[in-house]
Amino acid sequence: MESENRNAWPRHHIRIVPNLFDPLKLRSVELRNRIGISPMCMYSSEDGFANDWHLMHLGARAAGGAGLVMVEATAVEARGRITPADMGIWKDEHIPPLARVARFVASQGAVPGIQIAHAGRKASNSRPWEGGHALSPAEGGWPIVGPSPIPFDSGWLVPKELTVDEIRDIERAFQSAAVRALEAGFHVVELHGAHGYLIHSFLSPLSNHRTDRYGGSFENRTRFPLETVRLIREVWPDSNPLFVRLSCSDWVEGGWTIDDSVSLAKLLKPEGVDLIDCSSGGGVPKATIPVGAGYQVPFAKAIRTAAGIPSAAVGLITEPMQADQIIRNGEADLILLARASLRNPNWPIDAARELHFKGTWPVPPQYLRML
Repeated sequence: MESENRNAWPRHHIRIVPNLFDPLKLRSVELRNRIGISPMCMYSSEDGFANDWHLMHLGARAAGGAGLVMVEATAVEARGRITPADMGIWKDEHIPPLARVARFVASQGAVPGIQIAHAGRKASNSRPWEGGHALSPAEGGWPIVGPSPIPFDSGWLVPKELTVDEIRDIERAFQSAAVRALEAGFHVVELHGAHGYLIHSFLSPLSNHRTDRYGGSFENRTRFPLETVRLIREVWPDSNPLFVRLSCSDWVEGGWTIDDSVSLAKLLKPEGVDLIDCSSGGGVPKATIPVGAGYQVPFAKAIRTAAGIPSAAVGLITEPMQADQIIRNGEADLILLARASLRNPNWPIDAARELHFKGTWPVPPQYLRML
């Protein structure tokens, strides 16, 4: 009775059902609401293994009511880690601890997802709280790779330019990672093509100066992600969604643009991609980014509208009403929370209360007394 009274609508108010709590069905997978937890690196693994920290961190957000909980950028090969403490999925031994996380997330009513990634020229760094600097061999660093021998910034390592055969080896590493993700029990897999990491560095003319079939024209620069998606779709079930995260703009003249992102999204859709996760930046160090509330939402709207593919909005979406309006206005199909969910693992439960949601709340029975 107490919880009913707290959430009762005054008689003179017009009730608006929040769209944020509409289910979202992608292929055969249904999210209980439009709230997802964005993949966020915890830099807390040893040799790529998930551990109790990841179980606690991700499990808390599943219990907190999210519809989708994504595991952080998970390296498809050891040299593809941002730091030595990154999560990994490059060997079969990584599967059991990841499966433990996926099982618990699913047991709380959330859909378990995982982002598979390769850091490319932004690999071999120390953790952010250790300075985020390029690691020397004496510090445990390793040789890095990229589309061209162009370092991310001064003081960063110079990547070795990948040969065509090496590109194909990495494409197959992504495919093997998808097989392991499926075996671990994940229902959604996301290909990381953003933030200056390997796929993004192929897409952007600022970091890709190749003259072969993987560089130069838009068609050539998009070849690597398109080939990778095709390989993943060979092993990823037709019943399960495949996402791609893009940096929709480099925010630098002469770089990758939202128009490029729309064009790529149009190519990805018929290859079996179900949603574009719309982020931005990270490709070059001196971009001028107009950071503010919901500053990347226009990208999600443009992708959804112009490419005709579902999109996710991410970046400084902090308030329930703000998130609900994005969904209601057709600007995105999914809201991905990052820092807001770090501050409050129960953000979806609190949003349901604030928006006066009257359906089935995403609340574990252990938490019912908090309402």
